[in-house]
Amino acid sequence: MKKTEKLKQMVDYQESSIVSRTLLDKDAGTITLFAFDVEQALSAHTAPYDAMVYLIEGEAEITIGDDKFSLEEGELIIMPAHIPHALRATRRFKMLLVMVKS
Repeated sequence: MKKTEKLKQMVDYQESSIVSRTLLDKDAGTITLFAFDVEQALSAHTAPYDAMVYLIEGEAEITIGDDKFSLEEGELIIMPAHIPHALRATRRFKMLLVMVKS
């Protein structure tokens, strides 16, 4: 990618689906763009690395451990490594996931 891009336009929604697009995949980490249609979800799982979720548009509910968080456009949250987390689209949303491997 050697030009400027608008994040919102780099991934499209698909009905009843979750769409992902990898923007960067390096030994040091990954950057992935997601589009979740309404009520789509990722069930609880863990990751071996810390990850940051930045909501580009829409609304999401993110559970980290026993805590639930509501995120709106422009908000971010850090999901710590080895802690179960889950995501659900309360409204369809787009997010940027940055995972730092260390």
